[in-house]
Formats: sequence, C-alpha cells, structure tokens
Amino acid sequence: MANQNASSRGPIFSEYANDADMAELVESFVAELPKRIEAITSAVSQSRGTDLKRLAHQLRGAAPGYGFPSIGSAAAALEDLMRQAPATADLTSFKAQVDELIDLCSRASHR
Repeated sequence: MANQNASSRGPIFSEYANDADMAELVESFVAELPKRIEAITSAVSQSRGTDLKRLAHQLRGAAPGYGFPSIGSAAAALEDLMRQAPATADLTSFKAQVDELIDLCSRASHR
C-alpha cells in the first residue's frame, strides 16, 4: 500500500505506483500539480474564493482516481469548510487547510 500518512514529510506515492497501466496517467497528474499549487496560491493571495473552491473541488474528485486519497481528502476538507463559511469570509481563515493541501500536493510523487 502507498504511503498516505499526512504527518510524514517524505514523498507520497500513488496507490497505483506499481500498476504499469496507470503509470503514465499518474505521472501526468503529478506533473501538473505544481501548476495547481500555483493556482491555489494565486487564488488565496488575490482573494479569489470562487477559484479556490473550484480548484479544491477539482482535486477532491481527481486525486483519488490517480491513487492519492490523502490529497482528495484534504481538498474535500477545504471545499467543505469554504461551503460552510460566509461568502464574505477572508481566505486567510482557511490557511491551515490550504497549507495542508499544498504540502500534500508538493510531496506527491509518481515513483
């Protein structure tokens, strides 16, 4: 089973790391994560809550399909928290959830 322990600081490997049929798809997903991190960071810094929620929603759905359930769970937690917050909520109030999601995304590895 892949390492999905969010408390460790090492790489997170896909549950499909040993599946030759999924290797190219997982590699492609991991390769696009830096762009997703950049988009998340930009959304927060520019107070674009709708964009942040959309990005979290996308990762919530996609990450588990590529074998990264911890990323999907972190994205779900962020999205759910944002849905419960008032529309006028300051995005910095989601800092812990955003930081966790970014950390997990930055540690994802296809090998």
